[in-house]
Amino acid sequence: MSLSSGISLSTLAVELGAVLDGDGALVVDGPATLADAGPREVSFLANPRYRPQLEATRAAAVVVGLGEPRGSTSAALLRVEDPNRAFTRIVQRFAPLAARPAPGAHAAASVDPSATVDASACIGPGCVVGPRARVGPGAWLVAQVHVGADVVVGAECVLHPMVVLHERVVLGTKVVVHAGSVIGSDGFGWEPTREGWEKIPQCGTVVVEDEVEIGANCAIDRARFGATRIGRGAKLDNLVHVAHNVVVGRAALLVAQVGVAGSARIGARAILAGQVGVQGHAEIGAGARVGGQAGVFGDIPAGEDWAGWPARPKGATLRSAALVARLPELAERLRALEARLAAMERAAPRAEEPPR
Repeated sequence: MSLSSGISLSTLAVELGAVLDGDGALVVDGPATLADAGPREVSFLANPRYRPQLEATRAAAVVVGLGEPRGSTSAALLRVEDPNRAFTRIVQRFAPLAARPAPGAHAAASVDPSATVDASACIGPGCVVGPRARVGPGAWLVAQVHVGADVVVGAECVLHPMVVLHERVVLGTKVVVHAGSVIGSDGFGWEPTREGWEKIPQCGTVVVEDEVEIGANCAIDRARFGATRIGRGAKLDNLVHVAHNVVVGRAALLVAQVGVAGSARIGARAILAGQVGVQGHAEIGAGARVGGQAGVFGDIPAGEDWAGWPARPKGATLRSAALVARLPELAERLRALEARLAAMERAAPRAEEPPR
């Protein structure tokens, strides 16, 4: 599918810093997968499992690693050090920009008279901007966004439909929040009583620093006091839950369905894979990586790889998994040994009992 005007392979090679193996005069109109690409599209190969598709692709060109053999493909090859990263640049080049409305508030939006909205901001239909809220230059509230009282929306933020920012939430600059996410709802705090549960007031807020991206249907709870904080450049996938008083470090990565309990600390550039659960007050060190579905019940040192339930260093988890896989075999061997021992005991002569 053509996304923008075409580009010659020779020009594309210069932009990527690639070594071109093929006809530089060929023109491509956009990116595609190896399986789906047509003769005016460019694809890439980063995972060896898809190498058979390279032989059969109809793509005009394929981005490959520096040492990738040509084989029998007729496609031109753009050789680079990192095919994934290079292809991301190609997609960015061809991707169309979202159609942005003219600055100002839509007729169907509601902006409180005490709110401050920069003249260059876009307030879409159905949006509500509450008392004393501030919306910065170039910010875009797409549609049906709720901005509560005293909220700060920084410059060039993009809030997609049905985003809710509760009172006193602060967003830095260039924050992107995808549809349905809720920032600043009450933290989950309850005290047991004879009658049931008494709610603990949640008086704090949420601070989201610059250049954070938050996926769809995430929930980031306000602090009991102070602030729940999402550090600069952190990326949250869809369906992530961050509880009260959590601190997520700079450029940390939280993948789909991660749940982080209250007052936990996630270090800078840490990566939590899908469905990781983190116990309250646990601390995950900077640069640590936690495998999918792991259950974190304590601290994880900086830079280490952990996995499993409960989470342990990755090597220990893999060794345990290997032993578990052998359990049926080991159980059968144990039954055989028990049977041999019982047979030996039956065949052994019995010692005569001493006279009484």
